Amino acid sequence: MTLEELTTQIALGEDSRRQFKQDISNTDALAAEMAAFANTDGGVILLGVADDGALPGLSLTDVARLNQMISNAASQHIRSPLAVQTENIALGDDGRLLIVLNIPKGLDKPYFDRNGVIWLKSGADKRRVNSKEELRRLFQSVDLLHADEVPCKVGVEAIDRHSLAEFLHTTYGLEIPEQNTDLLRLLQNMNLATVEGYVNLAGVLLFGKRPEWVKPAFIVKVVAFPGNVIESSSYVDSEDIGGRLRDVFDDTLRFIMRNLHKRQGQQSFNSVGEPEVPRLVFEELLVNALIHRDYFISAPIRVLIYANRIEIISPGHLPNNLTVEKVKAGNSNLRNPILASFIAKKLLPYRGLGSGILRALEAWRQIDFKDDREACLFTVTVWRPAD
Repeated sequence: MTLEELTTQIALGEDSRRQFKQDISNTDALAAEMAAFANTDGGVILLGVADDGALPGLSLTDVARLNQMISNAASQHIRSPLAVQTENIALGDDGRLLIVLNIPKGLDKPYFDRNGVIWLKSGADKRRVNSKEELRRLFQSVDLLHADEVPCKVGVEAIDRHSLAEFLHTTYGLEIPEQNTDLLRLLQNMNLATVEGYVNLAGVLLFGKRPEWVKPAFIVKVVAFPGNVIESSSYVDSEDIGGRLRDVFDDTLRFIMRNLHKRQGQQSFNSVGEPEVPRLVFEELLVNALIHRDYFISAPIRVLIYANRIEIISPGHLPNNLTVEKVKAGNSNLRNPILASFIAKKLLPYRGLGSGILRALEAWRQIDFKDDREACLFTVTVWRPAD
């Protein structure tokens, strides 16, 4: 990096990827700053730059001291150790220098300082991770924790044996064990129960007797309104849909289809007619919502049918570095890998990771996507054809 390039960056001020330090005298403080960058999206610390962007620089003695401090902080004051890079930039002919300290986005998150504190960037500053929710999200972002593997406080008695038996016979040609101990062992081998004997969330949602009794928030709320806005006192149709994921999918799809208009097209007068929006569109979008929603958030999926559009609102924004543009290009990120693995075995009409959105768009182009990170919601809007 040249001095000109560096001054251009400095003129932009501090933000979540760039921080100024005139000098540092405390290794632990430096380690906390580095850990915060590594736990977020990486960034750069410019040493020898004042908070207001002035360039007092560093002496050769300062540079030697700070480089040793950086090495100690990265290797001994952060768990796990970080691989960082430094670059010295000359300010002029007076021998003063700047240090550009590049901290990559961490591959072994979360990173702790020497006192066991986890730091995250918050704008130009840093903050401690204090809540269980935030810690869960950090572990989830690096595939260390998934909501569908979290145990529920129920045992094998919560499993619907008929539903599981049908799946085992159809998929593997196996019979369901009669004894609970054998059934538990089978569920553990299928990643549907823990070693402690609890059925996990995936097991409850896929094969539970009454999943809505165990996890009452994980239902789908569907409402059809007569106009284009939410009306608290007037609606055409409404239902709270619970049960196993297959039942939730079928009942939600049935609700949507009965509230769509039918069009005769080229068919005879006595024919049922085709739905105004192809059924395939809602099959794909509902499967995506059920598989990829954030089950760490205790809230239902909402399907709102208006006169001009249908909205499918899922708890949780897009995970990690996924964006709407990437989703529309066919990229995906497995938030609930156990659910996805079973859905792929035809428990739902799932046709492959990342391809559902593409198929929906191919069948109906009038679809918008909104990733609301502040509200922690992902909304798909299917626009209905004008009459």
